[in-house]
Amino acid sequence: MKLLHLSDLHIGKRVYEFSMLEDQRYILDEILGIVDQERPDGVLLAGDIYDKTVPSGEAVQVLDGFLTSLADRGIPVFLISGNHDSPERIAFGAEIMSGRRVYVSPVYDGTGRSIVMEDQYGPVTIWLLPFLKPAAVRHVFPDQEIGTYEEAVRTAVDHLDVDTGMRNVLVAHQFVTGAVRCESEEVSVGGLDQVGVSVFAPFDYVALGHIHGPQHVGRETVRYCGTPLKYSFSEASQEKSVTVVELFEKGNIKISQIPLKPLRDMRKLRGTYMEVASREFYREMNTEDYVQITLTDEEDIPEGIQKLRAVYPNLMRLEYDNRRTREDREMEAGDHEKEKTPMELFEEFYELQNNQPMNHEQKELAEYMIQKILSGEAGA
Repeated sequence: MKLLHLSDLHIGKRVYEFSMLEDQRYILDEILGIVDQERPDGVLLAGDIYDKTVPSGEAVQVLDGFLTSLADRGIPVFLISGNHDSPERIAFGAEIMSGRRVYVSPVYDGTGRSIVMEDQYGPVTIWLLPFLKPAAVRHVFPDQEIGTYEEAVRTAVDHLDVDTGMRNVLVAHQFVTGAVRCESEEVSVGGLDQVGVSVFAPFDYVALGHIHGPQHVGRETVRYCGTPLKYSFSEASQEKSVTVVELFEKGNIKISQIPLKPLRDMRKLRGTYMEVASREFYREMNTEDYVQITLTDEEDIPEGIQKLRAVYPNLMRLEYDNRRTREDREMEAGDHEKEKTPMELFEEFYELQNNQPMNHEQKELAEYMIQKILSGEAGA
């Protein structure tokens, strides 16, 4: 049985205020071309289908077109919600869609949806487990002690009726301990969202979403396929791909990757203004790519971003790396530290490390932990 593993489409995403919808339509069309070549028995979509819990009308149309194209080809689709999605909105119409073999994870109710497929080696059960938080699992199993993400996912898996003598595939959206993150991913303070790979022991293949770089964790068959597009400059050096999983008899699995070529790549450029603006510099380059330019000039270039966009129309970010900016960074790191509260210092550190501010939930947790430490309760 051949399955295509996709995740983290983030349909409707904006990067530095640039809409990615055109790029997303293009890459989904390319994926449909791969489907036509590979003729898989199913497509796994492991969460973060949309970038926002309330997606735009355009984003909904893009997903509708993609799912319809797969259904028209007779390819079953197995789709779950991720942390960026609304489980209720993703699950809307699930029963109707299953009539065209588009199987969607319901809002978590303690059971988990499973679909049995058949091939020459026998049945393969595909399990759909949407992104889980501890509170969602505690609500279903109030008598069990569930305080962490790992306890939540382990409890959910333990309550699935998995026959380990048969072949089982899990589609899930969690952060597995040891996975390497990128800047564009939502980060939990202190790694509280981590789940140990041993939780997934009952499954022959685990199709994961949530991490944007393709990689396996713990064993080859617990895999993140990564995003189909680059969504931050920390991903600039990655090669995006579609993961192809082939299941033969129990214990025999082949995994391969098919590279994806985007409409516009994402790249980092560096040099003086005169260097990066010279025809010799960009002659061999697609100047329509999304770029981050770091200028090494000692003086700022007046209206530099506007001037450079005459050459690089999709310039997303302009930075300087010179004596002044390095001194500024050193001063910012040490200046007024005594005047700032521990929470302010922690927020600055977090934003420096992750290139994004803390969200409300993260701030509340950090404030709670800081108060415990200051009061001496943490060591009690």
